[in-house]
Amino acid sequence: MPGESAIEQEFIARIRQHQGILHKIGAVYAHSAADREDLQQEIILQLWKSYPAFRGKSAFSTWMYRVALNTAITFTRKAAFFREHTERLSAAADVGITTEYSEDLKLLYLAIARLNKVERAIILLWLEEKPYQEIADTLGMTEKNVSVRLVRIKAKLAAIIETMQ
Repeated sequence: MPGESAIEQEFIARIRQHQGILHKIGAVYAHSAADREDLQQEIILQLWKSYPAFRGKSAFSTWMYRVALNTAITFTRKAAFFREHTERLSAAADVGITTEYSEDLKLLYLAIARLNKVERAIILLWLEEKPYQEIADTLGMTEKNVSVRLVRIKAKLAAIIETMQ
């Protein structure tokens, strides 16, 4: 685009290439379309602010996940955004998972929304088929901790889904 620097063009191209990350994190950390949009804009802003520090020591998608998850966790702490008293199922009905997703996938995202913030981050990265070491590096924990938590998260998700059916 006219007036954009090469760095801006590179950043925009990378964000477009990995926009699925924004959608997935928005779907599990925000409960309404407006909150998802706000969260995604905040993530993009934080990515842009942090972009000069990206040195390519990890994959761009790994770095993007790290920034996006940290932003989502911080953003959802804001009282106006994160309403504990809102019934999760009714809020999740507005999660904005479009009809292009199967009912099973919608159910999975609704169940993931019931997990705590760290559990959501771990399962999202696992669903992206990230290696345990990459998940550990992204979230600042050990590979063994990721492995143990994933076993527990999968069991917890199975129990949540069973109650939802």
